[in-house]
Amino acid sequence: MSDLTAFIAGLPKAELHVHHVGSASPRIVAQLAERHPGSRVPADPEALAEYFTFTDFAHFIEVYLSVVDLIRDAEDVRLLTYEIARDMARQQIRYAELTVTPYSSVKRGIPDAAFLEAIEDARTAAERELGVVLRWTFDIPGEAGLEAAEVTARMATELAPEGLVAFGLGGPEVGVERPQFKPYFDRALAAGLHSVPHAGETTGPGTVWDALTALRAERIGHGTSAVQDPALLRHLAERGIPLEVCPTSNVATRAVADLESHPLADMVKAGVLVTINSDDPPMFGTDLNGEYAIAARLLGLDAAGVAALARNAVDVSFLDAAGRARLNAEIDAHLADWQRHER
Repeated sequence: MSDLTAFIAGLPKAELHVHHVGSASPRIVAQLAERHPGSRVPADPEALAEYFTFTDFAHFIEVYLSVVDLIRDAEDVRLLTYEIARDMARQQIRYAELTVTPYSSVKRGIPDAAFLEAIEDARTAAERELGVVLRWTFDIPGEAGLEAAEVTARMATELAPEGLVAFGLGGPEVGVERPQFKPYFDRALAAGLHSVPHAGETTGPGTVWDALTALRAERIGHGTSAVQDPALLRHLAERGIPLEVCPTSNVATRAVADLESHPLADMVKAGVLVTINSDDPPMFGTDLNGEYAIAARLLGLDAAGVAALARNAVDVSFLDAAGRARLNAEIDAHLADWQRHER
């Protein structure tokens, strides 16, 4: 383990762009597959590595939904959520805004109240037993259309679980126009939630503009194509609108050809605030520690630079002010201790 890799491994972190089902490790997926025999998802953790090799974004969505199909009751939801927090604790992730797609579970027959009770029970247990603070972003699966948007908005605004902080939009971007979801984002914003849609991952910068204007985005999920539009980069930089960057994910879904082609450095050079995230980590063979190591290499960062990236995520999170101050103090203490031992 290199010195910087060791620093990253011990660094207290926040993660802002990571999906609920997409965080199911091979260990968790194998448990779910064993509970529900007959699925095409392999129950062997080693076979899952090959299963999670994607040809393009559409193939990724197909595989992702096959894992969603393994989550069939509230017990599955609770198991998945708590075990995700356990995996986060191992990486020193103190706080995460987990993107949850309740529509996918509700339409498969899990009652909405039971779904919410399961994630909330796991959330409180994770904080109490693991020291991981979880908050929710309720995400519209764009490919499921306005029916999904209505269910998601209703659950977010009428049932409103305690851990919910934000409202998002995910799934394929091609053919799924952002402005059609404006009424649902308006309802969520009126209820006090934050707007954090995906945009500009597999489409051009016009999708990012749509997310900013129609959906009043406060952060952009991915935003990879923003570098194609200098005016958009200036807008993001001047307004302090962060991009939630997920390097390995962008390569795995073929949104970017390879890591060397990733536009992360161009984003930073333009003055755009970036956070580093893992998206669907086990499916992409990564974790947040790995993504920080990649970002450090692409940006030429030392330990102080990596700590600054970690503070970015804390500062633009929806954690309360006291929680942000505590986590930033932990990051500063880790860096100071590291620098003392380097001398």
